[in-house]
Amino acid sequence: MADVLALVEARLRTTLGEPDARASVTFLGTDRVEVLRFTDASPDGDVVRYATLGMSAAPMADPTAALADPVRGPRAELILSVRAGRADTDKVLRPLAILAASPQVEGVVVAPGASLDTGEPLWPGAPFTSVLVGEPGGLVEDLALDDPMDPVRFLPLLPMTPNEAAWKRVHGAGALEERWLARGTDLRDPSRGSVGLD
Repeated sequence: MADVLALVEARLRTTLGEPDARASVTFLGTDRVEVLRFTDASPDGDVVRYATLGMSAAPMADPTAALADPVRGPRAELILSVRAGRADTDKVLRPLAILAASPQVEGVVVAPGASLDTGEPLWPGAPFTSVLVGEPGGLVEDLALDDPMDPVRFLPLLPMTPNEAAWKRVHGAGALEERWLARGTDLRDPSRGSVGLD
């Protein structure tokens, strides 16, 4: 377990640089989940990225399986990117850790296209209580592990307003992503409003 997490952290550091903050959260009956913060001074404005560390320690198990395989199965970590200085987004650490612990706590497999709901704003005053899980590979490449272990996938999280989440349940993740793209939605804006859904 520790070896996997050491490799994951090394991949995050290689891709995103040195984290400037980290916090750990432990839930009853689960392993510790850390959240690392990376500040990126990019040409289009400062971006803060929050990455979980701990979710990939064990493979996610199919909730219908009689026995969980301790070696084989999908592994992932979560990454949230937001524009810095527009909201108190550092309070997202606990909600992110809760989402990362959901495979252990609820027996769910987190995969692209899924919705994850925290039941509360992602940070104080946030217009988002849920996220859409995006496709991996765009920001941090998959991390191959020794056979027979599956690679670790780094899944981007795209915050959704309640209206967007409800629309996605009816029309699907692809339709919502197309709507965001067509309207030029800045998904990193922590204070953006809901995209037009008419």
